[in-house]
This record gives sequence, structure tokens and C-alpha cells, in this order.
Amino acid sequence: MNTIKYRKQGGGAMVEAIVAVILLAVGLIGTVGMQARSYAAINDAGMRAEATLAADRLIGIMNNDYDNIDNYAFKQADKKDPASSLKPWLAETMAMIPGAGVDVVVARGATQTQVDITIAWQRRKGDEPNKHSMTTYIMNPRPL
Repeated sequence: MNTIKYRKQGGGAMVEAIVAVILLAVGLIGTVGMQARSYAAINDAGMRAEATLAADRLIGIMNNDYDNIDNYAFKQADKKDPASSLKPWLAETMAMIPGAGVDVVVARGATQTQVDITIAWQRRKGDEPNKHSMTTYIMNPRPL
């Protein structure tokens, strides 16, 4: 007589299934977290690109209006209105980078003028502000 004895598994397959579901859940949560960080990084990169383009536009404007270059100096912390020559650029920059803080420092030299532009923005309330700074030198059209 050939008898086969069966052993009870005692729920081993169920435990394996639960462990597999838990591992899958941890993996999915990690993937969602990476997606959120990726989105934030893309957003920051977009704002940095906008800041770069805005600063470059202002340098071009200042270079074409060199006789009035001192009027472009501006510190947002001073709470003063910008010069009329800076207002259109500032309005456009604020529209492209909501809540942006802008500082423009103009330092004239004998042969060149140093221009420092800093554009800051905050992605989320309470976060450290992101800053993009650009320093350029504009040659004086005529020596002082």
C-alpha cells in the first residue's frame, strides 16, 4: 500500500504574500517620494533659468542705456520705488518669478562698471530662499 502523508503548511504561503505586499508598498512609497523630489528639482531649475534670462535681459538693457546706468541700482529691502527705467524689467521679472526679491548693485570704475544682480525666490514658506547671482562688467564707452 502506497500512502502519501500530507503536511500542513500552517499559513506559510499567506505570510509570504503579506511580506511581498509590504515590500511592494515600501517600494511604491519610495517611488512616489522620488517623484516629488524630482518635481521640486525641476521647478527650482525652471526658476533658476528664468532668473538667468531676466538678469541677462537687464544687462542688455543697461548696456544700451549706459549714460543712465546708475539709475538701475536697486535694493528691494530699502522699500523704495525703482527708477522708471527699471520698472518694466522688474514687473516682467516678478511675473515670471512670483515673490522674487531683486538687488542690483552698480559700481563704476575708471574703465568698466561692475554690475551685480541677485534674484532670490522661495519655493515653499519656511524654506531657505534660493538665490541666483550674476556679476558682469560693462566697459565704459569713454574713460571717466
